Amino acid sequence: MAGSLNRVLLIGNLGADPEIRRLNSGDPVVNIRIATSESWRDKNSGERKEKTEWHNVVIFNDNLAKVAEQYLKKGAKVYVEGQLQTRKWQDQQGNDRYTTDIVLQKFRGELQMLDTKNGGGGDRDDDRGGNANRSSGGGGGGRSSDFGGGGFGGGQGGGNRQSSRELDDEIPF
Repeated sequence: MAGSLNRVLLIGNLGADPEIRRLNSGDPVVNIRIATSESWRDKNSGERKEKTEWHNVVIFNDNLAKVAEQYLKKGAKVYVEGQLQTRKWQDQQGNDRYTTDIVLQKFRGELQMLDTKNGGGGDRDDDRGGNANRSSGGGGGGRSSDFGGGGFGGGQGGGNRQSSRELDDEIPF
């Protein structure tokens, strides 16, 4: 095999507020649960059906952990890019158990807030806008590792920009 790829891309909603803890080194670790759903119409009954999958996401990246801690709340829609990792643990009876997580490592992974209103922290009074488009770029090239105006409510300023009231039309679908 010439190479391999371990990459997971998810768009879903947080099932609870992020859980933040600290390692012995003081580095933050954030756990979030993301729900993804698919729906379809049953061919036989015509009934609408839905299936929801729950995904455990573990964030070891300092910058992404700060974004999650400050801005993410239950129900927020997010985009997550990370790697699958399976860990082994023992239950109370001593049985081996396995859990697969999506992990955003210290210098890899991406977290984007997709909400622009309410639950996603998009209506803030600061000048950073409503999009916490964070990547763990590690300081070098590649993706931006700063708050950006990537179309989800960028910062204030800009001479010829329309007011936010003029641009605040709801999408018709």
